[in-house]
Amino acid sequence: MTPNKQRNIRLFLLGALLGFAAFLCLYGVSALDVTNDAFLRGGYIEQDVQQHYAGWLFYRQSPLSLPLCETDRLNWPDGTSIAFTDSIPLFAAFFRVLSPLLPGTFQYFGLYTALCFALQGGFAALLVGLFSRSDLAALLGAVPFVFSPILLERAFRHTSLAAHFLILAALYYYVLGMRENRFAFKGLFAVNALAIALHPYFVPMTYAITFALAAGQAWRSRRVLRPAALLFGNLAATVCVGWLFGVFSSNGSGAGGAGNEYGYFSMNLNALWNPTSRGVVWSLFLPVQNQTGGNYDGFNYLGLGVLLGAAVVAAWGAWTLRARVLTLARRHGWLLFVCVCLTAFAVSHVVTANGATLFRFPLPQVLVKLATTLRSSGRLFWPVYYLIMLAAVAGLLRLCSTLRPKHAGVAALACLCIVQLADLSPALAQKAVSLREYSPTETDFVTGTTPSLCVSTDFFEAVSGRYNTLVALDPLTQTGMELALYAADEGMNSTDTAVVARYDEAAAQARRTGFINEVLSGGLQADCLYVTERPETFLQLADAAAEQGAWCGALYARVGDGEPEPVVYVIAPGLAGYSHELAVPYGEDFPLRVADHSDDYWFEGVLSTNLEDIGREADENRVVLFYDTPLARRRLIQGKAILCEGQHYPILDVDDSDEGWLMVTLETADARSLVGKDLVIQ
Repeated sequence: MTPNKQRNIRLFLLGALLGFAAFLCLYGVSALDVTNDAFLRGGYIEQDVQQHYAGWLFYRQSPLSLPLCETDRLNWPDGTSIAFTDSIPLFAAFFRVLSPLLPGTFQYFGLYTALCFALQGGFAALLVGLFSRSDLAALLGAVPFVFSPILLERAFRHTSLAAHFLILAALYYYVLGMRENRFAFKGLFAVNALAIALHPYFVPMTYAITFALAAGQAWRSRRVLRPAALLFGNLAATVCVGWLFGVFSSNGSGAGGAGNEYGYFSMNLNALWNPTSRGVVWSLFLPVQNQTGGNYDGFNYLGLGVLLGAAVVAAWGAWTLRARVLTLARRHGWLLFVCVCLTAFAVSHVVTANGATLFRFPLPQVLVKLATTLRSSGRLFWPVYYLIMLAAVAGLLRLCSTLRPKHAGVAALACLCIVQLADLSPALAQKAVSLREYSPTETDFVTGTTPSLCVSTDFFEAVSGRYNTLVALDPLTQTGMELALYAADEGMNSTDTAVVARYDEAAAQARRTGFINEVLSGGLQADCLYVTERPETFLQLADAAAEQGAWCGALYARVGDGEPEPVVYVIAPGLAGYSHELAVPYGEDFPLRVADHSDDYWFEGVLSTNLEDIGREADENRVVLFYDTPLARRRLIQGKAILCEGQHYPILDVDDSDEGWLMVTLETADARSLVGKDLVIQ
């Protein structure tokens, strides 16, 4: 074994120990307990981890097949790949094979995250080691990478996106390839194929760096065939791996679940020095700045130590290397090109700075639709982010090599690390206690939804074992994650799509419509538990379902010290006699609510905006909107007044001329107090 290879092994192992030590300092050992799934079930940081875990639970109960990672228990009966629940397909497939040997409760997300930290440290040490012969300098230079804010921000939030070591590995092979004048590395080939088995977002990142290396080699040698053949061969291998792990599942090819279009989750122009993400402040020294829309997902704060280091290196380079700028640009021109492309895609056509949208480039809708495949565009900046970090570290080593003190580079990197860690200390301290002292959150930092069924009725315990399928009559945007975990625990199928990132929306809607029509036509299925979060859907079906012997009602939950709120409506065939103080059974006295509807004239179901446009100024705040359901029609048309919290609101008129709605005029100066309240019709 050559001395150089021995050094690489030593650096990688030392860097891996550094990364694993960082993981233990930040998160402790609780997440490494494979039987500890409390933080996953409770929605640690936000509800995405519930999605990841639910995907694994459904897949674990599914038969093995090719492609791997597919389950028909979720998005039933069509099924889906758990690549679309971000359940880390490679790990899910591996542990699915071992499932008979595993304990009943088993989670691999802590092991995966710890491995990502270890590999982050290992490849960071190798990468920095290319710029210094000192092992100490290489390890010090690895510290900013190990405590990278964008890595820490994703860990245990978007767990599969913690594999930043893939980017560092690709950069390592790029630098090594440029030095050795080669483009073919087995390791780089493997990195690209591995990326799609962990999370597809890493594929354009690692391939951008691979392309820069291959294109640069082809440009310099004037020989295109071999680099192109390797690139396309690697791409073919990546596609095969993607197929093997279900990334190209036909049930995940639709636009359903895509949510906001490309441009919403973009990178703000202040991202490099804006120390804020949802729920965390990342700097002890720099002030938090504004952002807009979904900029929080374009979080790319570098840290004060790296920012200062990069500024020093940039100033030194501009002064001493100005004569070599063109030479460097030619040598690394393709890397600069992909960096510009990645940055442009990350910023998107909706350019934002601080809290303002500066301008919006018009793009053809076909391009917007294509780009929406990677709608969280701010993440695509990560290779550029790590290049800036590398430039700061390697540049300081190069700068200090011109100075007389022998260990000036080590001292400079030590200073950078001290400033960086001190600056990040508020976030590091928060991370260091959050998982150790974990308790289920009441509010998701990002979506604003609440895991409210945790403090609701015992309904789902009461019906345990009665049903085979959880039928979502509408997408369960608020309770979908918890109900998915419940269904998986019960061994049930689930038709819900809220847990799946991509699905065929047309097929899902047709399936929901089919279930609704079945209930209305008397075809209530005895082995299905029907749920919806929309009162209009529930009230449309409740009469027909009750006639077929189902228990129908609303399940309420109390969040914090507030009043109980209805969170889900259920139709339970064959269930009789269920009662609970937070469960309201359906009947003629079932409470109605004002429809939560807003447009140019209605705000939260009250006619109150822009009324001069339609000549109805006299009706301001006097007309309220209800969904036109059988119960609402019976109650309101015959009713004399609405009773709310002891106040009577006489009914003057009920207008049903707008299909699907009942517009009720009340004798009051302001009906806005009715919004969000249970209403009794007298």
